[in-house]
Amino acid sequence: MSAKRLITTLGVKRAEEVGMILPHEHVFVDLRTWDQPGYAQADTVDVIRLMATELHKAREAGVSCIVECSPVGVGRRADILQAVSEAAVFPLVVPTGIYRDAWIPPWARQMSEAELADWMLEELEEDIEGSGVQAGFIKLGASDGGLTYDEEKILRAAAEAAKQTGAAIGSHTVSGRVAQEQACILENAGLALDRFIWIHAAAEAEVNINLELARRGVWIEYDFLGTPQTDAGALERIRRLAEAGLLAKVLISHDRGWYDPAQPGGGTPQPYTHISYHFLPRLREEGFSAGEIEQITRHNPFEAFAR
Repeated sequence: MSAKRLITTLGVKRAEEVGMILPHEHVFVDLRTWDQPGYAQADTVDVIRLMATELHKAREAGVSCIVECSPVGVGRRADILQAVSEAAVFPLVVPTGIYRDAWIPPWARQMSEAELADWMLEELEEDIEGSGVQAGFIKLGASDGGLTYDEEKILRAAAEAAKQTGAAIGSHTVSGRVAQEQACILENAGLALDRFIWIHAAAEAEVNINLELARRGVWIEYDFLGTPQTDAGALERIRRLAEAGLLAKVLISHDRGWYDPAQPGGGTPQPYTHISYHFLPRLREEGFSAGEIEQITRHNPFEAFAR
């Protein structure tokens, strides 16, 4: 029995208590910047009304837990996530951390690396902003052209918090070169690369960079699933990693949801069910076994995010 535990809005979960996990989804997101009127503001009842239904649909599709990847900068509201989770009786994993440069709030720019690490540690070990929700992992972002000064400072702070807690670091990174840079920074900071999740890895055209970082221990996440193009691309890359003996480093998700307070009524959410109903059957048709599919959908995300 694994000693690892997944920290969720409905308590700590052991491996045997969870099934299929979606490692990159959203329930509540505001992609406006912090200085816009109404930023991250919504009536909790309205969010529950819209998003609890989507979580019920996810459960019916076999999903047991969702990693909610909205950090500071994109309207993180741990209190709202907790309320939706409890209403749907559906566990969410909520992050500490800060999104990429254009969304970094002034207080984070003013903090030192040590202060940022202490802030993340408090949320990982205690709770987020008095909400009672303990952060389960660290979510960051990188600018497409390379890490900015503040992004690198936040990454180094995250490395320290991850070393002390065992928490994973997931980063929105579309460039393979930038992902390599992040991996080197984390290694130089003394963090094992099995604590680093490369989000949006399929956005890098050169699949060999996916393979290289997977061999070094990095989790390779293929998301945006839900279109013929993204599904076909992910399927080919999963096959390449499997042929290289690296299936144990693959994560798949939609990057879907969500209630958007900038839209009337929260907008129109996209369901969390495409992988269950469409992509997994494609994997079976391509010859992936039941055990391999369970590896990708259950074991890998638990190992990636559990402490």
